[in-house]
This record gives sequence, structure tokens and C-alpha cells, in this order.
Amino acid sequence: MTSPHTQQPATPWILGLTGGIGSGKSAAAQCFVDLGVHLVDADNAARWVVEPGRPALAQIAEHFGEGVLQADGTLNRGALRELIFNDPQQRVWLEGLLHPLIREEIRQYLARAESPYAILVSPLLLETTQHQMVQRVLVIDVPEAVQIERTVLRDKTNEAQVRAILKAQASREERLSRADDVIVNDRDPIWLRSEVERLHHFYLTLRGGQ
Repeated sequence: MTSPHTQQPATPWILGLTGGIGSGKSAAAQCFVDLGVHLVDADNAARWVVEPGRPALAQIAEHFGEGVLQADGTLNRGALRELIFNDPQQRVWLEGLLHPLIREEIRQYLARAESPYAILVSPLLLETTQHQMVQRVLVIDVPEAVQIERTVLRDKTNEAQVRAILKAQASREERLSRADDVIVNDRDPIWLRSEVERLHHFYLTLRGGQ
């Protein structure tokens, strides 16, 4: 039994890190990881819940047909993306299945944090109920022209496809209106790192993210 005077370590508070496609979320997230902050990536959680052998993958295959599976039994993301991009109702069905599972996966990984605060990186933090899991929101922001240019280069895709993705995400204005902190990531990686370090030292002074 612990004595009443034993200091229980404070539960880490959760910072939500988000930004549009091509904003440099991953680069900013890596800077926090390098500083020893526990981080969970919602995209990774979304991959884990549809791994072979997990119930979600079987339900997806049953609903959309075997065409959404690769020969090795893993999810064919491209095929699934096409199906839901062209049919909003199917997208709603898929989100209804996956979002609660992803949330639970994220919750379990965040619960393992030993740093004073932990980070949930999510491109859809504000578009889903994931924002309810965080106490503070950091937005990585860049002008739309930069988003398009970076994403076309990175994903070897075309501008029309990038614009379609931008449309599906929260608008830049909406993200900024809901941000507690903003990093405008339109300079070099060294500058980004210094901005992250500045915020990190500030975050260490916060209790419960406020």
C-alpha cells in the first residue's frame, strides 16, 4: 500500500499534432520524438487495425468483396481508396467501422507514455472524434501552394489528386481557428527543429496542457 505522502507521477497530458497534407507533420513529429516525447501516429494505428487476422479486415473484405485484398491477404489500399472516393456512402460505412477501433488502438498506445506529455499525430484530428482525446492542439501550417508542390514531389502524384485530398481535409482556416499553437513550416528543417524545441520547453511547464 502506498503512503498518502508518496507522489504519484502525473498522468501525461496529450498534445494533438495535425496539419494538412504536405505541411511537414511527420518532420515536426520526428523532432518531438528526438526530444524524448512519446508519440502515437494515427496513421499507424489505422494500419494496425486492418492487419491480417484482425476482425476489421475480414469485415472489409466481406463488405467490399475480395477485390480489396492483395494476393498475400493484406489490404489493397489503392483498390479500397478508389471504391470509397467515388461513393461517399461507402466511405461513411468504412469510417463507422474503423474510427472506434483506431481510437481504442490510439488510447492503448498513449496509455504507455512515460514522458510528461505525449503526442497524437493525426491528419484527421479535427475531422474525427480524435480531437476529444487531446488537451491541446498544435497545427503545422503552410500555404496551400506549398502543400501542393511538396505533395506532388513526394508522392509522384498529380495536382488534381492533391486538391481532392485537400478538399476532404479540414480547411486551413478551420484548422487554424482551432489551434492552440501554430508552427508555420515554410522554412528549412533547422528552423523547424528550433521551433519545436521552443514549444517543447513551454509544454514542459504546462499542467494538463493548459
